[in-house]
Amino acid sequence: MSRLKEYYQKEVVPVLMEKLKHKNKMEVPRIEKVVVNMGLGEAIQNIKILNSATDELAAIVGQKPVITKAKKSIATFKLRKGMSIGCMVTLRKERMYEFLDRLVSVGIPRIRDFRGISPKSFDGRGNFSMGIKEQFIFPEIEYDKIDKVRGMNITIVTSAKTDDEARELLRLMGVPFRN
Repeated sequence: MSRLKEYYQKEVVPVLMEKLKHKNKMEVPRIEKVVVNMGLGEAIQNIKILNSATDELAAIVGQKPVITKAKKSIATFKLRKGMSIGCMVTLRKERMYEFLDRLVSVGIPRIRDFRGISPKSFDGRGNFSMGIKEQFIFPEIEYDKIDKVRGMNITIVTSAKTDDEARELLRLMGVPFRN
């Protein structure tokens, strides 16, 4: 069992049950999945960018990414329907907890000029999204082997009914929100 999952079950669940006044521990919000997305608009001109990006994303999350395709054509961007324009990974269960543990304890503290994550990035249904500008905040990426700095979007899907429940869950899990 991963360190963060054990922490969630032993420390976070009792605190949330008391704070949110739930009677059953199955009512307590939990993290269902984490989606890591890397949009690569420049892959239209150079398809090799996509290969290096998928290798980097696979090294970061520990799972092979799926290459995403364009849903419709956009003439101004010279984009045709079906062209490869990004990659994404959906993490669940053990890999999800391992990735979140590395993100919170190692990745986020390595962000330059970091003052906390904005607590306003919730969607109204208890899901949290954040963007990362540089992929080398993760120790799995070697700085010398990077050809281009790429960002990624991380979406944490929770079973919380409201944003306040999800914010409290993530705060207790160690996500450093801005005051």
